[in-house]
Amino acid sequence: MKRVSTIVVRKRIVTVFLFGLLVLAVICVRLGYVQFVIGDRLMAQANELWTRDIVFEPERGLILDEDGEVLAENVTAPSLVVMPRQIKDPEETAGKLASVLDVSVDKIYDQITKSRSSVNIRPEGIKISEEQELAIRTLNMDGVYLAKDSKRHYPYGDYLSHVLGFAGIDNQGLMGLELYYDEQLSGDEGSLSFYSDAKGRRLDDFADIYSPPKDGLNLKTTINSKVQTIMERELDLAVSKYNPDGAIAIAVNPKTGGVLGMSSRPNFNPENYQEVDAAVFDRNLPIWSTYEPGSTFKIITLAAALEEDVVDLESDHYFDDGEITVGGAHLHCWKRGGHGDQSYLEVVQNSCNPGFVNLGLMLGKEKLFSYIDKFGFGQKTGIDLQGEGSGILFKLENVGPVELATTAFGQGVSVTPIQQVMAVAAAVNGGYLYEPHIAKEWIDAKTEQTVESVEPVLKERVISETTSEEIRYALESVVAQGTGRPAYVEGYRVGGKTGTAQKVGPDGRYMQNNHIVSFIGFAPADDPEIVVYVAIDNPKNTVQFGGTVAAPIVGSIIGDSMRAMEVKPRTDGLEKEYLWPEQPKVEVPDLIGHTKSEIAEMMVNLSIETSGTGDYIIDQAPSAGSKLEEGAQVRIYLGDKKTQETE
Repeated sequence: MKRVSTIVVRKRIVTVFLFGLLVLAVICVRLGYVQFVIGDRLMAQANELWTRDIVFEPERGLILDEDGEVLAENVTAPSLVVMPRQIKDPEETAGKLASVLDVSVDKIYDQITKSRSSVNIRPEGIKISEEQELAIRTLNMDGVYLAKDSKRHYPYGDYLSHVLGFAGIDNQGLMGLELYYDEQLSGDEGSLSFYSDAKGRRLDDFADIYSPPKDGLNLKTTINSKVQTIMERELDLAVSKYNPDGAIAIAVNPKTGGVLGMSSRPNFNPENYQEVDAAVFDRNLPIWSTYEPGSTFKIITLAAALEEDVVDLESDHYFDDGEITVGGAHLHCWKRGGHGDQSYLEVVQNSCNPGFVNLGLMLGKEKLFSYIDKFGFGQKTGIDLQGEGSGILFKLENVGPVELATTAFGQGVSVTPIQQVMAVAAAVNGGYLYEPHIAKEWIDAKTEQTVESVEPVLKERVISETTSEEIRYALESVVAQGTGRPAYVEGYRVGGKTGTAQKVGPDGRYMQNNHIVSFIGFAPADDPEIVVYVAIDNPKNTVQFGGTVAAPIVGSIIGDSMRAMEVKPRTDGLEKEYLWPEQPKVEVPDLIGHTKSEIAEMMVNLSIETSGTGDYIIDQAPSAGSKLEEGAQVRIYLGDKKTQETE
């Protein structure tokens, strides 16, 4: 028998020992790597395999007006979440769910038998009604859960619809402010995680993990609901009266660029946007549509001429014989035969095309177009809404005498309504061109503390205060004594300008009897608080002039808005020049202290209504100095004069 030496045995033992140490070292290194390097990742993967999540949507931030009134909010509407592996009888469950959701049994059965940890029944099970929620709670089915959810609600219906926009079934913003500020409004999801076995059955021995959702921020806007309501009312009346192809209205604060109101027709209810054509909700006309502005654009020509000191409104004159010839083209005044000899203030009051052509020629194309560019035309204003247009201008190298002449009175160029409003706001606010905006503040929904304030953005100063003051005076005279008289508001100083623009047809030619008539106004004329623009597209059964159709609408909006904004009436403005068949208003006299018999002697052409008993008038409404239409009602309150004196 062969013997193995002691030395060999020792070598073998050492070799085995060293190999064992090596294996142990590898195991230790591996365990250390698993424990300290990839342990968290493996734990997360294990948790993912063992846990099931029910997602909780965050509350979408509210949209508010400038006073905190709710314009867009959330209402409870839970959604169904089904855990297929927890369902004991799929056929029975499918039948019950199908009856509640009003959908075929086969569709429900296919979804609840999927090999997935959880299933959302879409769209029937998303944001269900209160009746459906109650029915599902009553049935108490295994594997069927109700997850907290909500849907968007717009309490004012079609009010402000294009500005607010709407959110989709998953509360994602799809249009308007909802889309533009979706990230801030939407918040972050939360979840409820529970442990389950390989078959998806819940393990009750382990605690659930709840991660709360983080709600979106509330958006306070610059919208003044009172002004917006007035605008909506006036557009509804205009649609009813004129049956136009479309209508728009915008109101802004000229001192900040904040949008006070914006609306257009046709409009829609944001909660039922699927029921209207996409062309209706996809196009916010006040910022999207482009068209020739017509005479409202003359304000820019006037601003340039005054700033460049090429004309004096009072001392310089222009003789209008009804047309002007430029580059072989005959450009006509709207008044047949012309206005004759006029000061340039009267040129503005009469909206005389040849007079403005002459201003354009005196300026020259380089200067006129430099001001058009400075006032923001041909570029987006930067308003915080999607889908803004930029308009179309002549390239300077393509501008000849005719193009210069037509541009001077608003023909041959294309602008958006929001460009027009912001440019005129700059012309009357001292020359400051602001970026229009709707967002005002971001507010934490829980603490109600302001997280961020949106400051006005000043782009540049385009004209001087002196020029702006002259423009305000000229445009106030347009409303008191010129083509804008229908916009005159008793007790408030209103300035403005009419506009009547021809529309270009499919053949590239101007259409007949189809105009966009507009008016842009502001008040108070010496220190504007609001600028309002209204445009009516192809009004029917009326003379299509801005002064006839749009000016009265703007006058109503401004008058009611001034009162809603608590701007006090004044009597220091220009007196209205009445033309036949207009009748001057009657000033209400001071009746307090007089007797009823003395009223008859005053020969007041007003209707008198009395309240109370006694011999003397102790109060009256409206107050003395107010101006009313002839025959309007004045209420007097009777009492005992001696008693009143004692008091």
